[in-house]
Amino acid sequence: MTLRVTEIFHSIQGESTWAGLPCTFVRLTGCPLRCVWCDTAYAFHGGTRRPIDDVLAEVAKFGCRLVEITGGEPLVQPGAAVLASRLLDAGCTVLVETSGAVDVGVLDPRVHKIMDLKCPGSGEERRNLWANLDHLTGRDEIKFVVAGREDLEWTCDVVRRHELGQRVATGSLRALLVSPVWGAEDMEELAEIVLASGLPLRFQTQLHKHIWGPTRTGV
Repeated sequence: MTLRVTEIFHSIQGESTWAGLPCTFVRLTGCPLRCVWCDTAYAFHGGTRRPIDDVLAEVAKFGCRLVEITGGEPLVQPGAAVLASRLLDAGCTVLVETSGAVDVGVLDPRVHKIMDLKCPGSGEERRNLWANLDHLTGRDEIKFVVAGREDLEWTCDVVRRHELGQRVATGSLRALLVSPVWGAEDMEELAEIVLASGLPLRFQTQLHKHIWGPTRTGV
């Protein structure tokens, strides 16, 4: 089995509850979504077709047991789930960053899923596959990328309507992440909304961009 791969690299995990840890990233090629704020459009096309064994061998060279499979949208390639299971069998902790627009039920239950729910500001809200919520467990996280107040208010409404806060409180969901679009000018206002909401939201920024800047390819 082969995968179309854009890049494999070793960096600092910039987001999620895993932020700050060294991590090896496998960025797969292709994505059916076109979020208006996307910062990895270079992964939409191209890439190199590689056997899974070759991908595993390159990941192993970094000697890092934390591995993230990302994209694009990695789950549009059937081999992504196979790669995740192979990495897990090799003793790695595996994160899969997914848009939430593709069925996450295909993933090995040992995977840590970091699943977006697309806010209205992304232009792709209609692509949310709400049935994916049923596949999330206490090892998984939901991320909301917010472009401003409207997106954050939508986020709070979704969290309340689907009782996601209760799932975090009981440990049946790991975290609810609020991630402002890079360069947002109203960060203080967004933080105040999070504080006033009373919801168990985790406010985050993209750590890797603070370190290397927003334009470095491969982060």
